[in-house]
Amino acid sequence: MKLADKIKKLKKEKNAVILVHNYQNPEVQEIADFTGDSLGLSKKAAATDADIIIFCGVFFMAETAKILSPQKKVILPDEQAGCPMADMITAKQLIELKRKHPKAKVLTYVNSPAEVKAESDFCCTSANSISVVEKAFSEDDQIIFVPDKFLGQYTAGQTKRDFIFWQGYCPAHAKISPEDLRKQKEIHPDAKIIVHPECRPETIALADRALSTSGMIKFAKETTAKKIIVGTEPGMIYPLRKYAPDKCFYPASSQANCPDMKKINLEKVLNGLENLSYEIKIKDEIIHQAKRSIQRMLDLS
Repeated sequence: MKLADKIKKLKKEKNAVILVHNYQNPEVQEIADFTGDSLGLSKKAAATDADIIIFCGVFFMAETAKILSPQKKVILPDEQAGCPMADMITAKQLIELKRKHPKAKVLTYVNSPAEVKAESDFCCTSANSISVVEKAFSEDDQIIFVPDKFLGQYTAGQTKRDFIFWQGYCPAHAKISPEDLRKQKEIHPDAKIIVHPECRPETIALADRALSTSGMIKFAKETTAKKIIVGTEPGMIYPLRKYAPDKCFYPASSQANCPDMKKINLEKVLNGLENLSYEIKIKDEIIHQAKRSIQRMLDLS
């Protein structure tokens, strides 16, 4: 029996659901019940009636699923699948930043540890950061934004609010340079350029649109352009081709790989189902506090 067939059989027996991020390897995306970005998968995690959630992504995503579904077992197939950006901020550092700016409110990107979410007023994703700011904060509010300075700067530019930035960033997206876009544009002069808002401001400035991964899929489906240069993790090319097979997609940079996203494979998914490892465990107090900031985000969307 093929690995994929074993996974599907065992998934059914154990009443499990498999959530897969858009950056995962193609063979992992193919065995998913749901694929998507952080916001979409957060919603699926909250809505599913499965007993077990197999989360094929990175650690903070599986943590978010556990926060929203504390009664379920949440499994991350590789316990080493982390996020360098999320590791750039700790709860202790955020508490200290809040002390320095006691009147500021905290908006935290979901790419962050559970303990940081627990110290936050609101969470956001790259898909809804602008909407959350416009709906949840007044023009007079000062906003501490952690951990991604580039998403924070992009959001601030679109909303004209007063932001205090933490100096975190995504190493993969930071590798996508303006020169990468110029080179691809020379090769494909009639192509549209889409980039992720985790990219550097000077990279975003050359793009036609800055979009989350779900936004990229929507754009690809709706645009009349036949060629699209994609400034994000190259794994995104697979779902784009799947959802918009009539278009041609070109990665802006082959150097923007996320090694953590690629740690999960079918063997590890099967092991996760068989042995229920690696199980995400979070203290009840942290779950309660973190859920508040995530739920506030979901209530706005």
